[in-house]
Amino acid sequence: MARLVLLRHGESQWNLENRFTGWVDVPLSPRGIQEAQQAGNKLRGFTFNRAFTSVLTRANETLRLALEVIGQTNIPIEKDQALNERMYGDLQGLNKAETAKKYGEEQVKIWRRSYDVPPPGGESLKDTAERVLPYYESKIKPFLLKDETILIAAHGNSLRALVMQLEQLSREQVLELNIPTGAPLLYELDRQGKVLSHRYL
Repeated sequence: MARLVLLRHGESQWNLENRFTGWVDVPLSPRGIQEAQQAGNKLRGFTFNRAFTSVLTRANETLRLALEVIGQTNIPIEKDQALNERMYGDLQGLNKAETAKKYGEEQVKIWRRSYDVPPPGGESLKDTAERVLPYYESKIKPFLLKDETILIAAHGNSLRALVMQLEQLSREQVLELNIPTGAPLLYELDRQGKVLSHRYL
């Protein structure tokens, strides 16, 4: 049986400051470093065959810190921008509360949570899925079909796109989906890559 662990990066400095981050390469906050290490503690007992991450520092550092805790820093790691956070376009760097005042809370919720409405100059979740899912199918799933244990350290929306596919969620269901920072999400999969169970560790 294959096992896939999805890990959203620990709190970043801009999560802390309530800003839209997207592709801006910001570091983990002190709390985010702790969350990454705590994720590592929750992953004790797992032996990973390989790991995948985005090219952004906050995901890379989360992966590094978690693997350090479990003493598995020598596994193969592949970084690819296909796993990057969604690009927030004109909203990147803006405070979320101020943006809600400017555009209205409902509009900002649509930009943040809807499936196919992109923020100005940015990507929708649909756009994000169109790069995440082909990468998963071609680069990650083949290893799962060999019953490997895989760790993906990525971002709220790149992981939402993947969870939507794994759990066959509707557009309405994904609207309410929120993946917390630093909380490992375990999937157990059969030989066809179908989800048998999933839970937070």
